[in-house]
Amino acid sequence: MNAEEVRQVLLDILSRIVPDEDLSGLQDSVPFREQIELDSMDFLDIVMELRKQYRIQIPEEDYAHMNTMGGAVSYLVPLMKSVSATA
Repeated sequence: MNAEEVRQVLLDILSRIVPDEDLSGLQDSVPFREQIELDSMDFLDIVMELRKQYRIQIPEEDYAHMNTMGGAVSYLVPLMKSVSATA
């Protein structure tokens, strides 16, 4: 997957976790929690969805990379390179 496909995966997951939030204006460098109502359980749901759907393991020590859209995309692109966009 390329960066745009990974971004769309994250937006799809976020739209299921926080369905009432407008995700269209998410900024890459601003932490998710400053832009949308996202608590620690919601964050873990994101990690679990990535594991369930794409078999991506994110160690707890790497969670800081997932703080922002830009950071999450940069972190996930190499992990999801071999994943088909239709997975």
